[in-house]
Amino acid sequence: MADLTTGRGRKCPETLGGNSAVYLINYIENPFTVSATTNEATAINGSITEVFKYILDNDGNTLAQSMPGDIQTGTRVNTQTLTLTLTEMSVSDSAEFNLLAASCAHVVVKTRNNKYIACGITDGMTWQIDPATGGAQADFNGYTVTGTARENKLAPYLDSATIAALEALV
Repeated sequence: MADLTTGRGRKCPETLGGNSAVYLINYIENPFTVSATTNEATAINGSITEVFKYILDNDGNTLAQSMPGDIQTGTRVNTQTLTLTLTEMSVSDSAEFNLLAASCAHVVVKTRNNKYIACGITDGMTWQIDPATGGAQADFNGYTVTGTARENKLAPYLDSATIAALEALV
């Protein structure tokens, strides 16, 4: 059983919802060094040599986490669900999403508040790709990409040095 260590005061009402980018990283063991006390990623694994950035330019891109604790079993499982709506289908995207669906890629989500959150850091994420053309001219045409991971803690935030190292690999 854990003991609480702090409270939470009133927060600024000027935050924004949503995400502005995601960074995909091919699966590697221990992609980040995470502080056990602060749950902050303080370093990126030096074996990572490539990061693939996707710019998100609409409102349909969400990250949700759900972590129920179970006092009966003494466990907790955090389910991380990333949903991306990527407009316009193409041959090159189709080929890349075939690879993504077969991967266990890790993800870093950049929020519109410039916070970076690492998801699927233990076992990567599983991926579902749903392309759709829509029926009417104004309907969505593109891919809905859903990544899911299960972790034992909430997703860690990256510190400024780790953000700089991540961005340098794009």
